[in-house]
Parts: sequence; structure tokens; C-alpha cells
Amino acid sequence: MSQTEPETQAVAVPRPPQSDVSAAVGFVGLFGLIAWIIFCRNYAPIAEAMNLPGPREPLSGPYAALAALLFSAGPMILWSLLVDKVHRNPSTGIDWDNPRPASAIKNITTTKIAGLWATWAIIGFLYCVGRWYWDGQYLFAMEVIGAAAIPLFVLSVPYVLWIDRVMVNPRDHLWHFGAMLLAREAYDIEEVKKHWRAWIIKGFFSAFMISILPGGFAYAVTVDMTGVMSDPVRFGGMMIAFLFLIDVQIGTVGYLVTVRPLDAHIRSGNPFLAGWVAALLCYPPMVFAFMGNINGQLGMIAYEVNTPGWTHWFAGNGVMLYGWAFWLIFLTAAYAWATIAFGLRFSNLTYRGVLTNGPYRFTRHPAYLSKNTFWWCATMPFLVNSHSMVDVVRNTFFLAVVSGIYYWRAKTEEAHLLQEDPKYREYHAWMEEHGVITSRLAKLKRVFRPRGPVIQQHQPAE
Repeated sequence: MSQTEPETQAVAVPRPPQSDVSAAVGFVGLFGLIAWIIFCRNYAPIAEAMNLPGPREPLSGPYAALAALLFSAGPMILWSLLVDKVHRNPSTGIDWDNPRPASAIKNITTTKIAGLWATWAIIGFLYCVGRWYWDGQYLFAMEVIGAAAIPLFVLSVPYVLWIDRVMVNPRDHLWHFGAMLLAREAYDIEEVKKHWRAWIIKGFFSAFMISILPGGFAYAVTVDMTGVMSDPVRFGGMMIAFLFLIDVQIGTVGYLVTVRPLDAHIRSGNPFLAGWVAALLCYPPMVFAFMGNINGQLGMIAYEVNTPGWTHWFAGNGVMLYGWAFWLIFLTAAYAWATIAFGLRFSNLTYRGVLTNGPYRFTRHPAYLSKNTFWWCATMPFLVNSHSMVDVVRNTFFLAVVSGIYYWRAKTEEAHLLQEDPKYREYHAWMEEHGVITSRLAKLKRVFRPRGPVIQQHQPAE
């Protein structure tokens, strides 16, 4: 017999496939970041002891936040090269042992540099016409990107020449875009689309991540810890802010360090329009129109109307305040861990290898699960101080819509990776049967999912 919707077959293996990212690489970056934060918090006595010039105060400015990227990325790069030896991975597409002479690839390199410079010029134009990039926190991102532009243009020439000499196939996505521009050789339009999907992701999210670096870093460096343990609300807020800082710092490194020798290049961007829509709804400027609250103007699905949150409803109950604070810290730690586990490869809407360790051993989407659980538990949309049942219904419904958007994102990301990599298909199936959280959700889904009609296959009489 057969069914119209065949069941997923169980995978009889004791463990998921090996992760493309080692468990340690993200944590060495975390240690580097923490060391820099400690140094910045204690800069005043250090400067005094060493008689350094300048003010005697913590290093809390935006450039200190930018420097933190070096202290996060540096240890991860060294670990990746010296310990994990990622530059030798076949997935880099590099053959270090058989470099070509520069004369043999000069035309390819010229085509790729033309494509790369044109890509950067177009992204720069898009930054110019996007008004939100020239206001508020984005001004810092534009300053950083503008300062980096000329060095990047200059250094791109020797870098591309160096890489082309050792690439197995130097006619990559970038080459096809350059070939289209120069109209000298045949190109594949599908490869051009892959090139632009990757660079739109990198351009959009890099600017956003750089823009939010200074605020969280300044808080971590300057927050007063005196008596913080005696106040569960302050303690919870401080720890949650610090964990979000870790997520932002490690995530920003992932967007910026997308280079092939580290096996951290973007192999493909999500090809599904639904994936882009679901993801971009969650980021500026679109998130303001849908979920934000700007100058009293509520977004279409704002869910925090008249919701004072957990600190209000548990006020005066020390046990509940401490318990809820630690629960929210745990959820935020799980969210940060999900980013740390990527090491150098974090970014939205991309395929950069398959991650199967860390929190991804328990569920395929630990970041989305922990983030949405945090919002429900911190906001408590079903408890309002307006005594309005309309607010209760509206807030609860709209937060459910937000969680639905993240479920939608998760499914489009799975569809992308299932299409790209057999290893992810193996991981997906393994998690369906053995993941601590995923397998239970899968069993629950099978209970409520209607089965298709059974079609009897009649065997011929013997």
C-alpha cells in the first residue's frame, strides 16, 4: 500500500552528522570579547598605572565597540586556521598545493574585480537612497563603511589575484556577474542571481549589525554592578543586556568575515521569496511599520500595548522575581549560544555549511525557539494594566502572529538547506527522530496531522 503523504523514515544512527563548525571556535571568540570588555571597564586604573595619555575613564565609545570585533574575530580566525585547519577543507574550493601562475588567470581576475567593484558601487548607491541609513544609529554604520571603502577597493586587487591562483574553479558567482557586465564571455544568469542574493544579504545585515554595536557595548562597559545581586530586576536586565551584546558582536563578525580561505564564504543565499519576506519583516525599516512603537505610532502588529511585563506583575515577590529573572537569563543565554555556535559563519538567509552541535543538538531552531519564548514570558501580552479585554486579545493575537512569522522563517530556511546539502537532509531526519525538543514536537505534529487516504494496491492473482 502507499499513502499520498509518505511518512519520514527513521534514521538508525546513534548521532547526528558531524558539524561543519567545531564546538570550540565560537567560545574562543567569546573569551576574546570578554577580555576586551574587562579591559575597557578597567581602563581608568590601567591608564593611571601606565601613565597613558588621555582621559581616565572606561573605554565605552563606539570605536571601542568596533575594536571588540577584532578581539572576537582574531581568536576565532586563529583557532580555525591553526587547530581546525579549515583552510584545508574541500568545501573551500581551494587547492593550495597547485597554484596557477598569475598570467594564466589575469583575465578571470580582471573580470571578477570589475564585478566586485560594480557590486560595491551599487550597494553604496542603495545606502545613499535608503533614507533610514542617514539617521540615528545607522549614521555610525555609514561612517564605518565609508572609511573602509577605499582600503577595501585597493586591497581587493591582490586578494582576488591571490585567491584566483589557488581556486579549483575561479569562475564563481562573482565572475559570472563580472562577465555579464563586460559582455566578453558567456555567463550564467542563475549564477548572477546567486551572487546578488549573497551580497544583498551581506550589505543589508552588515550595516544593521554595525549600527547596533555601540549601544550594547557602552552599557556593558559602564553599568554599575554595585548591589546588583540584591535587585533581581537590575540583575536580570544586566545579564540579558550582556548576553544580547555577545549575540550582536559574534553575529557581526559572521557577516563581515565571509572569506573563502576560512571556509566561511556564503555558498548560497536563500532562493525563496517567502524566506526573504519573513526575514526582512523582523528588521528595520520594515519591523518599525509592523511591530514598532515610534513617537506613539504603533506598528500594525504591535503586541506590547499596556503590558507592563514581568517586573510589574511580580513586584514585591522576591522569589518570583528571582525565579523569572533566571528563567529569562536562561532563555537569552540559549539564544546567544545559538549564535556563538556558528563561530565565523553566522548570517541570516545563507547556506555556509551545516551546524549540528551545541544547541542545534536539541532543536533545529534554538534561536527562534528561545527568542519567542522570551518574548512571551517577558511581555506577558495576556496581562494588561488597562483592564481592557480588547488589549488582551489583540496583544496575544499579535504576538502569536510574530511567533508565526518566525515559524515561517524556520521553514523557509529548512527548505533552502534541504535543497543545498545532503548532510542537512541527514541532520533534519535525525533530529526528527532523536532531537530532544524537535522529536517531541514532531511526534505531537504527527498526532494532529490528518493522514492521507490509503490507496490499496491490488496484486495480480497468481
